[in-house]
Amino acid sequence: MEWLASNFSTLLIFIGIVLLVIEVGLLGFAVFILFFIGMACILTGALIMLGLLPDTLASAFSSIAVLSLLLAVVLWKPLKKMQDSADSHSVKGDFIGHAFRLEQDVSSSRYGSYRLSGVEWKVRSETPLSAGLEVEITKVEVGLLTVAAKP
Repeated sequence: MEWLASNFSTLLIFIGIVLLVIEVGLLGFAVFILFFIGMACILTGALIMLGLLPDTLASAFSSIAVLSLLLAVVLWKPLKKMQDSADSHSVKGDFIGHAFRLEQDVSSSRYGSYRLSGVEWKVRSETPLSAGLEVEITKVEVGLLTVAAKP
């Protein structure tokens, strides 16, 4: 107990770092709660080290609560915007250029299906294509293959 009293600020900083590692490393920065609490723990530990806050449990918990709330209010929208921003560059995958014969008619509004690598994919085309035509994959999205007639 003596060690805890003499190293309280260090313990808070350590707890904050552990919470940040859990948030970023394990949860993939998907839930911001642990991020806000972790940052508040680190800031509270630093304030106690600097002598700006007394090293009592009540002041530490109060500071963590207030700082967590303040960080959430200030950082929620920018972090949410960062999380929601989609990467718009297209990726060249192994499936691009793969050729096969259509089993159903497809178009931009009518999807077919094709089994590739053990996965049942939806198939679509920018232009109407009829069943039996040889096509090649031009674009791959999650669960969706875009095809074009093979030249």
